[in-house]
Amino acid sequence: MYNINGKTYPCCTSVTMGIIGGKWKSVILFHLNEEPLRYNELRKKIPAVTERTLSLQLKQLEDDGVVKRKVYTSKPPLKVVYSLTTFGKSLGPLLTAIADWGDYAVTQLSVPTTN
Repeated sequence: MYNINGKTYPCCTSVTMGIIGGKWKSVILFHLNEEPLRYNELRKKIPAVTERTLSLQLKQLEDDGVVKRKVYTSKPPLKVVYSLTTFGKSLGPLLTAIADWGDYAVTQLSVPTTN
């Protein structure tokens, strides 16, 4: 058993899935792995996610130390940029492997269309 930030996990795999699991977290991380992005840039890259869900997922990723939020207040309008922390960047190979496997799964599971 692993206890991290008040949560108990039965194995290492569940720790990983607890941090990056869910419908949107891995998608958010995939885009932030490419480059730091503003909130609205993330919304454009992930149009199916609601604003509330995106905000909550970003907050959870920030709380887990995977994403950092930097606020620029030097000149209006307020600018907020999200990026991966050093800890979050360590997910790069995992995110790439997940994306590659997703591409493979599409080729294996797709049903050919007939004309």
